[in-house]
Formats: sequence, structure tokens, C-alpha cells
Amino acid sequence: MIMKPILTLFFIFAVLPLCAQEKYQTTDQFKVGGLVKQELTLSLSSLATYKSYSIDSLVITNHLMQRKYAMKNLKGVLLKDILDKAEIQSATPKELSEFYIVCIASDNYKVVFSWNEIFNNKAGENILVLTEHDGKPAAQTNDRIAVISSSDNATGRRFVKWLKEIRVGRVQ
Repeated sequence: MIMKPILTLFFIFAVLPLCAQEKYQTTDQFKVGGLVKQELTLSLSSLATYKSYSIDSLVITNHLMQRKYAMKNLKGVLLKDILDKAEIQSATPKELSEFYIVCIASDNYKVVFSWNEIFNNKAGENILVLTEHDGKPAAQTNDRIAVISSSDNATGRRFVKWLKEIRVGRVQ
């Protein structure tokens, strides 16, 4: 009789938490595709061929603007530099306002940027694919490869860890 409640408690406190743990797959490369002239597959080592930008520190906040943690000594490549190399397919400059960019993580988390936000706004100068943070190269971090928009108010909302794909699309 006593065994059944003990097994039930064991299941609730020992087994269920293991099932609820978040599973993720770190990434060492990502693809750039969709409406681009040149699809790309970029690795952490190939990102070293791009110009690097630095941010001293950045507080990561959630949607309620609550501080989660801080990152220091961030280095990365501008998302717009990567998109420039892939070349968005557009017949006229006027059409570019119809394009959007989706950054997709290995756990299927997605964030969206507009073409204007990246190329026609100062925000585009603050959207980085991280190559290093907290004194470690991205290959030695749990969130590799990652994208962050440092000019967002709630920085955690568009912090994409485990980036696997950047997809360019167009509003229909």
C-alpha cells in the first residue's frame, strides 16, 4: 500500500522535471535562403571573413522589461552585411519595402525583421550575428550561433539562440 504513493511522488518530483527540461540543439552553421540571389551556408569560421562589430555590454530583458542577465564584450557580424552578400531578389528598389527576414532557431523559435528596419533605420546597425561574448568565442558558448538586436527595448524578445536559418520573404 505504501509503495504506490512513494512511486507516484517519485514520478512527480523526479521523472516529470526531466521531461519538462528544454531540449535544444546548438548550431555551428546556418543557411541564408528564400528570396535571395545567392543562397549561403555560413559557419562560425566563415563569419570571420566579415567585418566585426563590438558592444561593451548588453542587459537581456524579457517582454516585461525584467532583467534576466547581462552579456559583456559582444562581437559579431551585422545581419545586413550577410544579407548584402546573399543579395535580396528585387526588381525595383520600391519593392524592398515589402521584404521581411525571419531568423529561425534549431528549436523553431522565430523572430522577424523588416527590410526597412535593417537597411533604412539605425536599428540595422545594432542587429548582430554573434561571434563572441563574455570572453568566449561563439563555438564555446551554449547559445551559438545567435542573433541579437541590441537596440530593442526588450532585448530578449529577439535574441535567437541556436540560429539555423535566415529566410528572406515578401509580403503578398
